[in-house]
Amino acid sequence: MEASPLQHQVRPGTFMPKIVQLYDDMFHHETQQLFLRAIQQVKSGKSPLDENALDTLTVFLGTLLGKKYTNPSADIISVLAGLDEVDAVFFDFANALEGILRNGRSFELREKAVEVTLSLTSGAYQTSLVSYFTHRDLFPALIKHIQDIPTHPAVFKPLLLLGLLANYNKFEYRNPYRLKIENFVDENAIQKIVSGFGATCSLSRDRYVAIQDDVPEGWTVGSTLSYVGLGALAPRKTVAPALSADEAKEAFADLPGPEASILLSAYEFTSANALFTTTLLSITPSTKGQQTPLSSFLSYTSYLLHHAHRSTRCTLYGTLALTILRLMFEDVSHAKLLSNPPNPLSVRIARQVPPFLPPGSDVRSAISTILDICIDSITHNLRLRLDCSLYISTLNLLHRILAHMNSMRTRLIYHWSLLWQTLLSLLRFLTTYASSLISMNTPETLQQLLTPFLSSLALAVAEGETLLPDWDSYDDLFYKLVEAGEVLPRFKAAFFPPSTTHSAPITTIAPLGLEALDTLIHVSRHYHALLEAEKQTGKVGKNLEMGEVGRVIRKGFESLVMPPGVVEGRFAAWERWREGGERGFLKRCARAAVEDGRRVVGGGSLIFSGVFFFLSPILAGFGIFLFF
Repeated sequence: MEASPLQHQVRPGTFMPKIVQLYDDMFHHETQQLFLRAIQQVKSGKSPLDENALDTLTVFLGTLLGKKYTNPSADIISVLAGLDEVDAVFFDFANALEGILRNGRSFELREKAVEVTLSLTSGAYQTSLVSYFTHRDLFPALIKHIQDIPTHPAVFKPLLLLGLLANYNKFEYRNPYRLKIENFVDENAIQKIVSGFGATCSLSRDRYVAIQDDVPEGWTVGSTLSYVGLGALAPRKTVAPALSADEAKEAFADLPGPEASILLSAYEFTSANALFTTTLLSITPSTKGQQTPLSSFLSYTSYLLHHAHRSTRCTLYGTLALTILRLMFEDVSHAKLLSNPPNPLSVRIARQVPPFLPPGSDVRSAISTILDICIDSITHNLRLRLDCSLYISTLNLLHRILAHMNSMRTRLIYHWSLLWQTLLSLLRFLTTYASSLISMNTPETLQQLLTPFLSSLALAVAEGETLLPDWDSYDDLFYKLVEAGEVLPRFKAAFFPPSTTHSAPITTIAPLGLEALDTLIHVSRHYHALLEAEKQTGKVGKNLEMGEVGRVIRKGFESLVMPPGVVEGRFAAWERWREGGERGFLKRCARAAVEDGRRVVGGGSLIFSGVFFFLSPILAGFGIFLFF
């Protein structure tokens, strides 16, 4: 007996007009057919069908994956393949891409395969779809493609892809790409990766220079003629029109470009592969006058930190660059290469916003440049709402450098006076705005900020003879410390109050920082007492000159006794970088790199031999226009 047409039907959970349901079903069917046919064309190996299919997939995936979904994994799988066929379709898709990356007939074809893989990886990074690329290992094919790349800048896209794949869910399971990076020892491939990283940093730095050329003008025939009043005879050169202050500010705010995402890949290699770091620190340029990859990286880091205050994204990448440098100094062999490199470096330091760093020699050790970067980072990013994460990274790096120099007995010729001036200016700033800083940050954050800061100053005071090249530099440190004598007790009262006045004093979690501060106060009071005694005896006037203070400081050094418990190396202690403790920061970096990965592959144009619509007009409503 047939069912009655009047039989009661189950009430649906939600009501949807029939036409909408039909369009939804058609949308899923058409997109699945498009995806399946594109995979078949990619596998065909026929030119130009496979190239056109890859171009279409790049735009198609970029558009589809850029939309918001309630349940991203399930919804995207439903649209692309269906829940029943997803394994078969995506394994077939991954195999097709791997085959092109490994044996593609041309660099252009392999590069298109990289873009498709990057489009899916960056678009579906928060879904389970990327796991198909972890099951189908692309690492050997990507490395082979990198080795065959004709120019260094073209290494950027496959290297970014490697970085994203190595970072994918690495805190949840042992990422196979990370394991491959740890065990990778192919020197030729590592050199190609390092050179590509350096070329990308150089191009990214040049984006800043294009807005404002900040090279100090040296001696030229024209400048000499102008100096003697014969400027009319000076040769003329074409100069790009300078941007106004507002235009430059707006242009700087748009930087860094998406190429900054390569810093995530550099971090993954630096933290996992010692050969990569050694090569980065020791590789020499292939042609005379060309910058080394390390010079390009340091220069780009300088510009990032010079402008870090302009955007959260710039601060994030600048902090990541500081983390890479910190990891280098935590390895003794790499730290030695930075302080005593086989070839001294010439690094372009940012000089676009005053105050400017003093001009250094054209060629010097990397450690001098990194100290300059730390000074610039501290100077140019002071704000009432202090970015503690940036300053924690800067001060940790600075402390690592001083601790390494102390252990190696490295006496560096450097403008130390500027470093002490910068640190003590930071001390005054923190004292002035202590109440705001305490109210806006947790005690743990303040401890992470203050401990390396105070330990750096205390280390220089207690063991400066192992760091500083001469006694004049040491005297200058004590002179500046005496000048800050009135600030130090106020700083202690603000950040290390007695437990009776605050329920959660910082002293309970920062014993080393407090000990360092007490040492600074002790030394300051010692010399202040000597200077007062000199004034009372009439040996010096009330207004002391620096020479008189220097004489008293040298005399007082003989009677200076450090507080009990301050032993050699006490303030050189530091904790190693732990990824697990910085999970939140690294995930923010990954999200930024993923967004930049989308930008990298999102702006391509399509040129096809045959053009026709594949989908019905309803797809136009979704903003998807796809052609073969």
